Amino acid sequence: MTFFPRFDYHPGMPVYPFLDCAGRRLPTDRPLVMGVLNVTPDSFSDGGLHAAAGAALAHVRAMVDAGADIIDVGGESTRPGAEPVPLQEELDRVIPVLESLRVELDVVLSIDTSKPAVMQAALDAGAGMLNDVNGLRSPGAMEVAASGAAAVCVMHMQGQPRSMQERPQYADVVAEVTDFLVGKAEALRARGVRGERIVLDPGFGFGKTLEHNLALFRSLPRLVALGYPLLVGVSRKSMVGALLGDRPVSDRLVGSVTAALLAARAGARILRVHDVRETVDALTIQRALDIETIREG
Repeated sequence: MTFFPRFDYHPGMPVYPFLDCAGRRLPTDRPLVMGVLNVTPDSFSDGGLHAAAGAALAHVRAMVDAGADIIDVGGESTRPGAEPVPLQEELDRVIPVLESLRVELDVVLSIDTSKPAVMQAALDAGAGMLNDVNGLRSPGAMEVAASGAAAVCVMHMQGQPRSMQERPQYADVVAEVTDFLVGKAEALRARGVRGERIVLDPGFGFGKTLEHNLALFRSLPRLVALGYPLLVGVSRKSMVGALLGDRPVSDRLVGSVTAALLAARAGARILRVHDVRETVDALTIQRALDIETIREG
């Protein structure tokens, strides 16, 4: 039986007791695990592995059985240097998968896209969450997000995937990322989106050097204090590889799970990961053996 760790509220934790995903409420008093499903041929970690419908369904079923609360479906790679995918091609990749998952499995589905047309089609197919790495900056994206009932994750990215890692620069990365996220949250609220539907993501690795990523990670409590559930996605990313001496993607499991644990300890409420079972196991052990939690209990 899977034991889901729970974390007591403390100052700076999200003020909303749940995340509203189109009527389905996910608790925010524990870290939620978001499993990654890339139906692309060129994603940095698992490109091509789950592009076929049968492979995608089997992989998602395994993630749900392992304890995933959300499945994030993406049809366009956002790795550094990635080329844009035509609208119809992205729709053809993700919509049949979403429709199949909606019928087969009882789990919140998220669409990882920056295209408003894909967002709308995904909502029509049953997605309960929009996850936009472009921070709702595409024309019409804000309107689609506000018009539905799905949760909305706003991520910070400097530049575009094709060129974002060439020369990222900030005067103060933490301040600039914070200002961007706060501005987008306020824009959503002004359009009638309730706080229970808003998630913020600092965008590790998206237009940021290793030093920028480290500064943001060390400032997670400051971002958590904004009050909205914070999503952290560092799974298998280059920052993990760099910290381990340029480890290849295939050898970043332990580093990724450790980073997820630390993010959860700092107050992150959604952990976007490739390795669901290992992350859930680590959270379970952390909860059982955490000395401070045992003292509080």
